[in-house]
Amino acid sequence: MLEDLIKEELVKSMKERDILRVSTLRMINASIKDLEISRRPSNSNQIKDEDIIQILSKMIKQRREAAVTFEKGGRKDLQDKENEEIKIIEEFMPNQLSDEETHEIVNDILNENDFKEMRDMGSAMSILKEKFSGKMNLGLASKIVKEKLEG
Repeated sequence: MLEDLIKEELVKSMKERDILRVSTLRMINASIKDLEISRRPSNSNQIKDEDIIQILSKMIKQRREAAVTFEKGGRKDLQDKENEEIKIIEEFMPNQLSDEETHEIVNDILNENDFKEMRDMGSAMSILKEKFSGKMNLGLASKIVKEKLEG
C-alpha cells in the first residue's frame, strides 16, 4: 500500500538525515492522518491509494502555485525548495500520461460520446476524472476539451 511505502521512505530518510525529504514526507503523513480523522464519524476511515493520490496531487498543485509566486517575488531560494518538494511528492504518484496521450484520450472521449458543444464539457470532464484521476493532468485535459468544443 502507498501509505506503507511513504512511511518506509520516511524512516529511511530519517536515517540518512535528509532534512527536506523528512519534512516533505511528514507533511504527506499529516495530510493522510487529517483525512483519516475527518472520516472517523462516518466509520469509513479506511484510506485507499486513490485517496492518497488525490492528496499528493493537491500538494503538488499547491507547491507549483507557491513556486510561481516565489518566482514572481524574486525568491529563488524558496522557489527551489518548492520544486524539490514537488520532486519528492511525485515519486509516489503513478506515472502521468504525456501531453500527447492526453490529447489522444480527450479526442477519443469526445468522439465516442459524440460531445460537440460546450454544454458537454462537464460530462466529458467527469468521464476523464473518473477514468484518469491521478494519471492525467486534468487541468491540461480541461483546456483541451474547451478548445475542441469551442472550435
